[in-house]
Amino acid sequence: MTINIEDELNEDIFRERLNKYTKKAFRMLPEIDKPRILDIGCGTGVPTLELARLTNGQIIGLDTDQNSLDKLNKKIKEKGLSERVETVKCSMFEMDFTDESFDVIWSEGSVSVIGFERGLRDWRRFLKPGGFLVIHDEIKNTEEKLKKIPECGYNLLGHFRLPEDAWWKEYYQPCEKRIEKLRVKYRDNPKILTVLSEEQRKIDDVKRNLELHRSVFFIMQKK
Repeated sequence: MTINIEDELNEDIFRERLNKYTKKAFRMLPEIDKPRILDIGCGTGVPTLELARLTNGQIIGLDTDQNSLDKLNKKIKEKGLSERVETVKCSMFEMDFTDESFDVIWSEGSVSVIGFERGLRDWRRFLKPGGFLVIHDEIKNTEEKLKKIPECGYNLLGHFRLPEDAWWKEYYQPCEKRIEKLRVKYRDNPKILTVLSEEQRKIDDVKRNLELHRSVFFIMQKK
């Protein structure tokens, strides 16, 4: 029997603990009936599915990693959301959606790929007049980012920082505990132990740089 260690790690369970902040950001938007939402850099879709729970709208999850999209597609099917949630494999550098086609563009942890300012400028054309952009980004240069928001054609509706230890307590520490248990379970499997060691190295890097793993939500409206 083939062992899928990613499934046993199941990091999405821990990522879901941060959905309370996704929900908080969403509640800062005015109510929109059946919004059309684009989730850029959706990964395995933890925020995507939370948005599906929070709205009655249509959601597109966009990412370049097919493995992550396959996992999200499986969850979409299991939750009976196929009529409202779909995925698109595409780079954020190559999006060709119709202009002014989304009520909301959502991005958690992905804007750094393209850069905060470029993301704001490039994505603006896909929003309907008065549409909304919500970005969850690293806390670095927050004040500079706040200044860029009006320059890029948005009004800031609000922003908030996650608690200083949120990522550690809600995500990385539980992941570390799961790794410890799996090390015992698979102590005689060198291949799996190698994978677990790599995951632990990532967590060790977070421990050494906790300040770099803080984040902030920006909630904006297109002018």
